[in-house]
Amino acid sequence: MKTRLKMDSPTLGVIVGNRDFFPDQLVTEARADIEKLFGELGITPVWVSPEETKLGGVETHAEARKCAELFRSRAADIDGVLVTLPNFGDEKGVADVLKLSGLDVPVLVQAYPDDLNQLGVSRRRDGFCGKISVCNNLVQAGIKFTLTDRHVVAPLTDEFRGELDTFLRVCRVVNGTRGVRLGAVGARPGAFNTVRYSEKLLERHGVSVTTVDLSEFIAIVEKMSDDDAAAKAKLDEIHSYAPAPGVPPEKLLQMAKLGVVLEGWMEENALDATAIQCWTSVQQNLGCNVCTLMSMMSEGFMPSACETDVTGVLTMYSMQLAAGSPAALVDWNNNYGDDPDKCTLFHCGNWAKSFLPDAKVATAPILGSIIGEENTYGAMEGRTPAGPLTYGRVTTADADGAIRAYVGEGQLTADELNTFGTRAVAHVPGLQQLLRFVCRAGFEHHVVMTGSTSAAALEEAFENYLGWETYRHGA
Repeated sequence: MKTRLKMDSPTLGVIVGNRDFFPDQLVTEARADIEKLFGELGITPVWVSPEETKLGGVETHAEARKCAELFRSRAADIDGVLVTLPNFGDEKGVADVLKLSGLDVPVLVQAYPDDLNQLGVSRRRDGFCGKISVCNNLVQAGIKFTLTDRHVVAPLTDEFRGELDTFLRVCRVVNGTRGVRLGAVGARPGAFNTVRYSEKLLERHGVSVTTVDLSEFIAIVEKMSDDDAAAKAKLDEIHSYAPAPGVPPEKLLQMAKLGVVLEGWMEENALDATAIQCWTSVQQNLGCNVCTLMSMMSEGFMPSACETDVTGVLTMYSMQLAAGSPAALVDWNNNYGDDPDKCTLFHCGNWAKSFLPDAKVATAPILGSIIGEENTYGAMEGRTPAGPLTYGRVTTADADGAIRAYVGEGQLTADELNTFGTRAVAHVPGLQQLLRFVCRAGFEHHVVMTGSTSAAALEEAFENYLGWETYRHGA
């Protein structure tokens, strides 16, 4: 199964704002700067040429129409739009392009700084002022946009390269989350009211959910021959994915059969991610865990969440887009001794093996204590090493008719942790305040982690573009 995500080779529409009474060379230099920057970063620009408009900039309404027509013709390719202002620019021209193009993608507004020694007529820019005017017109038109941290910043600086990297992450989250198709396999576990959600609210925000009764999968698995070619191929994938010392071959074969059925259903329904009833029906009927299959899907950027946590897998999907790496659904699980800013993260476990250098297929001892550990082969086991941490959670606030989220950053540490399952130790500054927020706001005990530094991109995507109320811890 191949991911449908667009994770690299971004394409940006570019609007070079111009105002005629400023020096022509400023626009020409800006185009050269953007071309150099995009070439370094592997970004494809879509912009009018100097042959199509004066200097390849946009000022008049006629030029705006030409640029908008180009954007419309490439709409399927364009991930976002960069507005660059080498001078004051024309506020109406920029707004007209975005209105006429019909694009609904993130927009980054960047303006060049002036040099204090070059405020004469020959090099004066006034982008500092022009940016305010452009943004004023975008607000009037109801067009959402992203600002650079510093009001003016030159493109060929490390500061702007960081800004552009964050913006590209925003584009991935916004474009990927809009229209995402999620699969809910089975009912939530009866004891888990925490993972209830509003399917209608998600639909209103462009997120669709396709459901299936787990019994349908179980029935197909039970009828499948041990010699089934697809099952054998899936079994080879499992063997290649992680070592499984001591796991009975028949358990691995059951997992493989279930994987074939799951993959076929996802393909048939063009699904991007799944939330699965991972206990206890699978164990009682098939005698194995589904965790390894979920880990494999998450590793392949088609994330899968435990306990039919649909908004959990929505969070995973969005957060992997921001990170550019797999996401894992974890529990805020245990205190770490007396350290108020550390805790353990745990699941029994289905984390992608990117988090687990020592990954292996094992059992789930906690679940096994009630249904027999011999019925829980298929849980992943491993320890996540030290590294960056971005965490977050999306939920439907059903009574308020809203979608809410929180995000933040911390560190995964190398502190000692003697337990089983998939596990990590996290250091989060102000953890006690964060946990009070999580409890007061009614968020789930499940949270999502990525090994990245991407909270800023998630906050911008969730709140500004997707319209989700978002709390960023520590910002």
